[in-house]
Amino acid sequence: MKEDTVVCGVQQVGVGVFDVVEAYNWYIKAFGCDIKVVDDYGVAERMLPYTGGKPRPRRAVLAVNLKGGGGFEVWEPKDNNITPPAEPAMLGDKGISVCKVKSADVEKAFAHLKTVEGATMVTDILPSPYGPRHFYITDPYGNIFEIVEDSYVFVDLKNYATGGTHGAVIGVTDMDKSMDYYSKLLGYDKVIYDQTGEFEDLKALPGGEGRFRRVVLERSSKPEGPLSELFGTSCIELLQAFDRSPKKIFEGRLWGDPGFIQICYDVRNMEGMRERIKALGGDFICDSGTDFKMEAADGRFTYVEDPDGTLIELVETFKIPILKKWGIFLDLASKDSHKPLPRLITKALGFMRVKNIS
Repeated sequence: MKEDTVVCGVQQVGVGVFDVVEAYNWYIKAFGCDIKVVDDYGVAERMLPYTGGKPRPRRAVLAVNLKGGGGFEVWEPKDNNITPPAEPAMLGDKGISVCKVKSADVEKAFAHLKTVEGATMVTDILPSPYGPRHFYITDPYGNIFEIVEDSYVFVDLKNYATGGTHGAVIGVTDMDKSMDYYSKLLGYDKVIYDQTGEFEDLKALPGGEGRFRRVVLERSSKPEGPLSELFGTSCIELLQAFDRSPKKIFEGRLWGDPGFIQICYDVRNMEGMRERIKALGGDFICDSGTDFKMEAADGRFTYVEDPDGTLIELVETFKIPILKKWGIFLDLASKDSHKPLPRLITKALGFMRVKNIS
């Protein structure tokens, strides 16, 4: 294994939408993701295995919440060929069915989201069988979000009820194989919960009345890396359905179409990650090579697939803008792979906050 291979944390969850301006501005109101890291018009030339063999024009906005957690990467295809899902994703279907969002105060988050136009409250605040309280909502586009009680806060922004993304609920067909994969590739080696049955807190969700094996995984190691204090901790919830044959959520549709596209991890030492994935029988897909620019940000990205084809993006970030018009950037390429940046430097991302986009 290459030295200094680090999975720093969940960088973002990708969301395909019809209208990136409308959607991103909604995510600011709902989840406080007002730090616009990237706003890029371009063509997805490296995603050909997932875009029908043709480059796909798109606008992408990557945003985070300084309260802590991963961000959102909101994608709008610009090819007039957007295909929505034929029906809502069912729990246990292969892919990402729910995006987790962290909140240190779930009562405040619940009260806030009840006031956000376009948010549909799917459940009340409920105890989860593995500990933290949580509730589910849908956004105006039918995507399901789970607001999870989590005490981690990077910057205590009193006006925001939630932090950023905390992980995802992913459907699998072979639980033991998937647990091994997420442990060895991404470090989710701590089993918080592993039970089979029917679950009261899931029954209001599409497909949630079935019988599942439900596993929640965390990482036993403390988050490391330059931006690890911003990302904080995360979890992955795996669901294996027993009452039906699960479908692939993106079957017959293109990367960038509406829905949860991928979960993305910020990593250090991409070649070390390649060794990990090869040891699991896979390889990089759509590897950008040594360098890839999105607007003023710079890094390297690749995709891998879990055993059921769910897309996981890996990004090694080299540079991100702080005050772009004055040429001030945060250079991460030379930073220690294990140490977090000084908090004052990470907090400088706050200079990138916006009220909305157009």
